[in-house]
Amino acid sequence: MGAADERIPMARRLVRPRQRDELKNIPYEVFIGLLSVLSIVNIVLWWVFYNDPQIQTVLTTMTALFTVVFLVDFLYRFFTAPARAHYFWRDFGWADLLSAVPATQLNILRVFRLRRVVHLFHRTGARHILLTVVRDRANSALLLLLLAGVLVMQFGSLVVLYAEAADPTANITTASDALWYTLVTISTVGYGDQYPVTAAGRIVGTLIIIVGVGIFGTFTGFLANFFLTPRQRAHAAAAEAETTEPAAVGTETDRAAQLQALLAQTEASAAELRRLLEEERGGSGSAGSE
Repeated sequence: MGAADERIPMARRLVRPRQRDELKNIPYEVFIGLLSVLSIVNIVLWWVFYNDPQIQTVLTTMTALFTVVFLVDFLYRFFTAPARAHYFWRDFGWADLLSAVPATQLNILRVFRLRRVVHLFHRTGARHILLTVVRDRANSALLLLLLAGVLVMQFGSLVVLYAEAADPTANITTASDALWYTLVTISTVGYGDQYPVTAAGRIVGTLIIIVGVGIFGTFTGFLANFFLTPRQRAHAAAAEAETTEPAAVGTETDRAAQLQALLAQTEASAAELRRLLEEERGGSGSAGSE
């Protein structure tokens, strides 16, 4: 019994690292978890506003976007998993695949993605997650702004649509118009073919512009950091090598000078010893002749 009891904790320790490796970096897991929450909220909204075709159009468009994101997420997890069979069967990879199918009935399986995030919080701790997000500022800021873009894309379209619907002079009258206006505005293109005419619509448009500028500014900085970091590291390594080489040369020069000084001191000592021996011999010869 004692040996069996000792083997059980060892087996658990051997399994835990594999489960830990199934999770990706913390900002990415939080991002996917929040998208899963929003997709589940959209399922509820889809049934609540079943008779409103405008809301149905917006929710259907966002569901198609989530489908692409979750399919890419499944492929990423599957091909980078340390044990693909373990991920697919034991870590609910099959649920990730089915939840990426564009069918409302299967989208409820995205709750298993929430399970993964809850497990991450339970095992890692909220404090460690917060410190990791703060430390990895570039990825965290990019993913946060992408999430903000998704939220603005959905709820900005809905708010603009219903803010403009009451005005007879409005040119944003359908869900398609609202989605197009939000997309064009958030991308900072601004064709001007669709624009809000009410005060509420313009306030929402201002928020969309601010988020869009933040997203593309952060994305540009992220790409610049991604491409320039290897070059900066190479320059730093070269500068360090140049700094180290003169130091090494200086060290070798000092050692050569010390050896030369020691050799000169040795030669001087030998010359003095020879002089003393000659004086001693000379003194001995004089004493003998007397």
